[in-house]
Amino acid sequence: MTELRALIFDVDGTLAETERDAHRPAFNRAFADAGLDWNWSVEFYGKLLEVAGGKERIRHYIEKYQSNFPLPGDLDGFVAELHAGKTRHFRQLVGDRIEPRKGVRRLLQEAREEGMRLAIATTSAQKNVEALLKRAIAPESLSWFDAIGAGDMVAEKKPAPDIYHYVLEKLNLQPEECLAIEDSHQGLLAARSADLTTIITLNDYTRNQDFSGAALVLDSLGEPDAPFTVLAGNADDATYFDLALARQLHRGV
Repeated sequence: MTELRALIFDVDGTLAETERDAHRPAFNRAFADAGLDWNWSVEFYGKLLEVAGGKERIRHYIEKYQSNFPLPGDLDGFVAELHAGKTRHFRQLVGDRIEPRKGVRRLLQEAREEGMRLAIATTSAQKNVEALLKRAIAPESLSWFDAIGAGDMVAEKKPAPDIYHYVLEKLNLQPEECLAIEDSHQGLLAARSADLTTIITLNDYTRNQDFSGAALVLDSLGEPDAPFTVLAGNADDATYFDLALARQLHRGV
């Protein structure tokens, strides 16, 4: 039986609830800075999350919801400038209001103590990932991860598997040696397309999505004094997600 050697984490919605409370208001602040009257509500942003990637999300919004907007000559440059402003606001918001999701810091610490390798696979920009890790997890937490796959490092974003292939190559590991932790249908598709056993910790934005093919679907990673709820799959007697449960699920595939 192949040994489990690494945990690969998605970021937004998985490590922390960044979509609603950091990315969305950061977009809105960037729009205001640019003199635009665009404002993405909590509910509307949930629809936009069907499009992976911040720049891609802005372009989709312009094309689908702002048909009368006078397009600039350099649309790519315009979108990139808006996104750069959004990234600056995101980094500030992460420092002000974001905490890791239940069980995340505990699981990362356990993995480090037991020599389990850690990696990141996300569509979020690398600067956003670094800001979140440093401010919400621990100042030194960037050094905990052997590989960080983020943003535009690959040609196609999730649900394509490219970012997972990139991370696996950086780790020099095979899919059967790793386990992915995701929060969305798009992330699940990406991980499963890379042949990774995948755990889902859903959130309010992804609660009603299709997670067929996940090894386990949870409402959170849980804590010893705050158990998770199992929504699909079998966790046996476990009440929170730890390396023992990770290895059990890995063996069961």
